[in-house]
Amino acid sequence: MLRAGLVQLDWTFVFQIINTFILYLILKKLLFKPVTEFMASRQEGIKKSLEEAALKNKEADEKKEEYLTKIRGAEEEGRQIIKDASKRAEERANEIIKTAQKEADEIKERARIEIEREKEKAINSLKDEITSIAMLAASKVIEKDLDENSHKTLVKEFIDKVGETRWQN
Repeated sequence: MLRAGLVQLDWTFVFQIINTFILYLILKKLLFKPVTEFMASRQEGIKKSLEEAALKNKEADEKKEEYLTKIRGAEEEGRQIIKDASKRAEERANEIIKTAQKEADEIKERARIEIEREKEKAINSLKDEITSIAMLAASKVIEKDLDENSHKTLVKEFIDKVGETRWQN
């Protein structure tokens, strides 16, 4: 036996090394292998979880982009609806203005016609008045009694011939 310091090289030492090696093999078979497999499966599970998370993030980004596209479309549709409503309102306002203008023109035309009628009535009334005055003056001037109907007819013809040109001017 050889003795060198703290360690003695004898059969006990050799058996300890063999025991340690056997213990290592047993532990490797019973403990290291299951722990290594557990660690590998755990690592694989984490890797799958990360891949799933990345896939979910990608899907979420796609959904987000889809929703943003829909929102942009809805905003554009809203702007188009407002534009169409404004256009319809403007067209309606123009219609109302045209209708009001047409009604105003009709009122003016009716007023013009009514004025013409009243003018005609006034002219006829003046003609009758002038006829009466002319008859009265003629009867005074002539001092003779003509029958009233023939006298009116005579004066009326005279006024119609002379008065027509003067009243028209």
